[in-house]
Amino acid sequence: MTTEHRAGFACFVGRPNVGKSTLMNALVGQKVAITSTKPQTTRRAIRGIVHRPDAQLVIVDTPGLHRPRTLLGERLDSLVLSTLTEVDVIGFCVPANEKIGKGDRFIADKLAQVGKTPVVAVVTKCDLATRKEIAEQLLAVSELGEFADVVPVSAAVGDQLDVLSDVLVKHLPQSPPLYPDGQLTDEPEQVLVAELIREAALEGVRDELPHSIAVVVDEMMPREGRDDLLDIYAHMFVERPSQKAIVIGHRGERLREVGTKARKQIEALLGTRVYLDLRISVAKDWQRDPKQLRRLGFYD
Repeated sequence: MTTEHRAGFACFVGRPNVGKSTLMNALVGQKVAITSTKPQTTRRAIRGIVHRPDAQLVIVDTPGLHRPRTLLGERLDSLVLSTLTEVDVIGFCVPANEKIGKGDRFIADKLAQVGKTPVVAVVTKCDLATRKEIAEQLLAVSELGEFADVVPVSAAVGDQLDVLSDVLVKHLPQSPPLYPDGQLTDEPEQVLVAELIREAALEGVRDELPHSIAVVVDEMMPREGRDDLLDIYAHMFVERPSQKAIVIGHRGERLREVGTKARKQIEALLGTRVYLDLRISVAKDWQRDPKQLRRLGFYD
């Protein structure tokens, strides 16, 4: 007797910083999306693949939905909304430890317009709330719309992840696997490397910087005559000279820290030693400039 196998796409949506990337990494079992306490860290729809004997769940992690203030913000929102129409099930993430606000209602309204795609409400960060707060939030969330299920989880401590996985898989079509066994993401390595560098740069910088940092990997190749060393040449862009000074830090200390931290993460990801050459330049107001957005990989 053969058991049915399901495979398909789920996407997590929510306002910025509700734990979508952390949740995806926890379900996949390995870091495939960068995380930060800064809102709007995710800028691409990154796919993480969950392999189970009975199913293959491809999770699309999207940028946080918000009312955009720049051209970059508009492109990110457009990316999220187009992703919603292409998946089999949507996970709407709302944190357990924060009151429901305008941003959550804004997204719930958008989801109500998606059509027939089932929406599962996911109450995240349950490790940061009391049982009473979680119960109240589950009730409040269920009043935001018509949801197929409402599931409380904690990615940080791994609580209820198997339940969430089961609930999402239930909404996938019967299908053979879509990706080879063991593949955890379909992101090109250069994109993942650029994202890890950006994550390292976001750690500890002042609040005005997160949106202003972009990273492009110019070149990535094995060192000539060395199988055990990869040379990576990357370029970080900020919008103003004052931001460049913040990232470089006193006598270049901050930039060296970013390079060291990023290199360790990249080596863990790629399983090889890495030489990282990291430069920084000013690309004036790149978030509002269509030409520069295209050059940095943010297309219409």
